[in-house]
Amino acid sequence: MRRPSLQGVRGTGTSRLGSIVLAGLALAGAGLLLAPSPALAAPETYNIDPDHTTVGFKVQHFFSKVPGRFNKVEGTVVLDQSDLTKSTVNVSIDAASVDTNEPARDKHLRSDAFFDVAKHPKITFQSTKVRQAGPNKLQVDGNLTIRGTTKPVTLDVDVLGFGPDAWGGHRAGFEARTKINRLDYGVSWNDVIEGGGYILGNDVEITLNVEAVKQKPKPAEAPKKSA
Repeated sequence: MRRPSLQGVRGTGTSRLGSIVLAGLALAGAGLLLAPSPALAAPETYNIDPDHTTVGFKVQHFFSKVPGRFNKVEGTVVLDQSDLTKSTVNVSIDAASVDTNEPARDKHLRSDAFFDVAKHPKITFQSTKVRQAGPNKLQVDGNLTIRGTTKPVTLDVDVLGFGPDAWGGHRAGFEARTKINRLDYGVSWNDVIEGGGYILGNDVEITLNVEAVKQKPKPAEAPKKSA
């Protein structure tokens, strides 16, 4: 008896197998297309920790630079860790908290000759744009307001890191630097040195070392009981 050829059977089996595989891949592909994509990281709000944040400055006094700081600062940093250029910064400084380790000088700085804290109690910074300047480096453009005058400035920022702290929270750390001319903000007091020159320089170097703590989510409100 003549044995039947297997060519057609094999061809048919291969064709069916290929169809099944292709159908399976198509279904899997459809499933992947229909599956929801992972949610992007939402921006997170960090509150500036005033106990671990310093706002310092230096200005030339005669032939050296005298340092000072502001002891009271508050604000928020809204961070998008997936894209730091989408982040925002708002800082408020108590001008009366100026501290140069010399009470008489600090009193002078609080007067209308300098910060005029009675009329302008706050120094503020609000970001307008964040740019990536390199690995862990940002440039933050914003508006700085001193003595009621607002001018644009750019902060050069080092991103120091993010992570858990020792109290069950989550922190972020930054160091920022900029330089301003105090005359641009109406802080113009000076005095002439005998023989020429002035007591104070006009350029002010500013450095901010910032620790901020991520806000914890607010607890959900209990449903109200109906009467």
